[in-house]
Amino acid sequence: MRARSTKLKQDKKSLSKAPAKRAKRMPHAERREQILTQAAEFFSEYGLTGQTRSLAAACGISQRLLYRFFPTKAALLAEVYARTILGPFEGEWFGDLTNRDKSMETRLIEFYSDYYEKLLTRRWLRLFLYSALAEGDMAPNYISSIITKLLDTIVDEAALELKISPPENPDFKRELGWTLHGAISHLAIRRHIYHGPHKIPHTDMIKVYVQTFLAGLPITTKHGAD
Repeated sequence: MRARSTKLKQDKKSLSKAPAKRAKRMPHAERREQILTQAAEFFSEYGLTGQTRSLAAACGISQRLLYRFFPTKAALLAEVYARTILGPFEGEWFGDLTNRDKSMETRLIEFYSDYYEKLLTRRWLRLFLYSALAEGDMAPNYISSIITKLLDTIVDEAALELKISPPENPDFKRELGWTLHGAISHLAIRRHIYHGPHKIPHTDMIKVYVQTFLAGLPITTKHGAD
């Protein structure tokens, strides 16, 4: 995925030609909220290399004022990560995935339907992918802090219901979890980033991926024991 450098140059040129406007005064909290909202949109469109000068112009403020709220670009990106990448993940999802009053199929379908709609949005995916391409900390931190636990939970809970032993090798266990999580994540990438066809509802495809994962788990776990 490439940053929209051509459009960014055009936007910067337009902004440089625009007559200078005095920033509308806002309460501190409201201005900070405006900057963060605009920053998430800005970096998702132009990549993490987008300049704070252009971001400030998009906010209608000076770069100097921007730095009064966030003294460095790294500090701003850290806040964008906490708010836009981590923020949408709901801690209650782990409780739902371990609620054994429901079948594992039901739990997984409900979780991934929610995850797809609330988290795997166009903006979230673009920020995440740009971070990975820039070798930033957003993507690795998200995987280590959230996804690793998620994959372990999914495989352990599914194995318990299927009355099979989960792989002892934690790396192999997580690779099995990725066969499901990766398929659903890539479905969102194909539709939001690649602009692939939407002829089959994502809810139907999530059900297919979940059923395929559960049907294959008793066979695939044996490979980890070999």
